[in-house]
Amino acid sequence: MMLLIVLILAVSQRPLQRLYPGEVRNYQGQDLSSIGDFRENSIKGPQQINASTYRLTITGLVNKTVEYTYDEVLGKFQRYEKVVTLHCVEGWSVNILWEGFLLSDLLNEAGVNSSSLAVIFYAHDGYSTSLPLDYIKGKNIMVAYKMNGLTLPPERGFPFELVAESQYGYKWIKWITTIELTDNSNYRGYWESRGFPNNATIR
Repeated sequence: MMLLIVLILAVSQRPLQRLYPGEVRNYQGQDLSSIGDFRENSIKGPQQINASTYRLTITGLVNKTVEYTYDEVLGKFQRYEKVVTLHCVEGWSVNILWEGFLLSDLLNEAGVNSSSLAVIFYAHDGYSTSLPLDYIKGKNIMVAYKMNGLTLPPERGFPFELVAESQYGYKWIKWITTIELTDNSNYRGYWESRGFPNNATIR
């Protein structure tokens, strides 16, 4: 009897998982993690971005600086979807169906200068990180606006999150506002400048 009471108390004290109505939980035979399985991990907490005033800027070593509204991005570029696992350096991981566009399609619109070696990403909250241009092209890296069939919630990076496949989570920048092409392959973002490896490839 005492053991039963202990078990009941243990179950009742577990945090309730947040459920998202309409969320896809299985894709082509693959079991997906819930959006609610993510742990909040950002430098200033979830960002609230107004889709009607939002602008995404592509700048740096490009033929022309380009600026898009949220709706323009969704309407202009071909849609792709792919299941990719995000691995956090804290030890947890989630298996998510991402939907978005290829970053290379976006960059091609601006015209990438031949001297470009890396891409720097800046977020609404001041966060930044970078990745080699060759990696982005070679891996067909996506920028997501949906996860498990749902528009990204604010706490998960609305309007756009980088799906940095095969990289640890601190490269998966959320709330992207500016993408800069650069010849500085040693740029160190927020966590990289605080001791994290610039090469976040999962071994």
